[in-house]
Amino acid sequence: MIGGSWLRAAVDRLAADGFVAYPTETVWGLGACADRPAAIERLLKWKRRPSDAAMSILVPSADAAEELGCSFGESARNLAAAFWPGPLTLVVACDRRYSSGVVGESGTLGLRCSSHPVARALAVELARAGLGPLTSTSMNRSGEAPARDWAAAERLVAEGAGSGPEEPLLVGAEGADAGGGAPSSVVDCTRETPEIVRIGAIEARRLEEIWGGSPRLQGSDTRETRR
Repeated sequence: MIGGSWLRAAVDRLAADGFVAYPTETVWGLGACADRPAAIERLLKWKRRPSDAAMSILVPSADAAEELGCSFGESARNLAAAFWPGPLTLVVACDRRYSSGVVGESGTLGLRCSSHPVARALAVELARAGLGPLTSTSMNRSGEAPARDWAAAERLVAEGAGSGPEEPLLVGAEGADAGGGAPSSVVDCTRETPEIVRIGAIEARRLEEIWGGSPRLQGSDTRETRR
């Protein structure tokens, strides 16, 4: 069963405006409470990432996301039903404001519903504790590859010169490493026709099958703007 001392330690760190590193079914992620500016600032400073590149948040379900002020159209709900929990990030409209660096300038929010037991336990426990939601951004310095296993995550933590809330707390259960696969695919559902922001763990063809027609791609790259 996922839980125990590591989960309590994670909640304590997050409640103190710190941030944590946790495994997902793809790569390791970094999480801070999305409504705590000091925590988000610490996370972004550690990542060496500008605050104008919005992060996703971790949610237990589509219903939970709507309770956070997110708007789900037909395409977003169909994609969530098909691939959540799983390696898919949905970008939707959000009327709730979070800390700088979370919600995009146009009022959009990236949502991630991980199938990994550690990530899911964190999302559920934070909601129960009245904290969060938790950010979901890859564990890496800006421009570098994300940590794909426990050893890589541990090395990144060891490289830090700080301590306490200035560094991520590595959390997880024994044997519960990240899946090590490609990062999540990202789909922008704020338009009438969804647009693929990043092709990751889920192929464009599979996404297209859910909403029909030809998927629109935002440019020719696979940008790491959200995870």
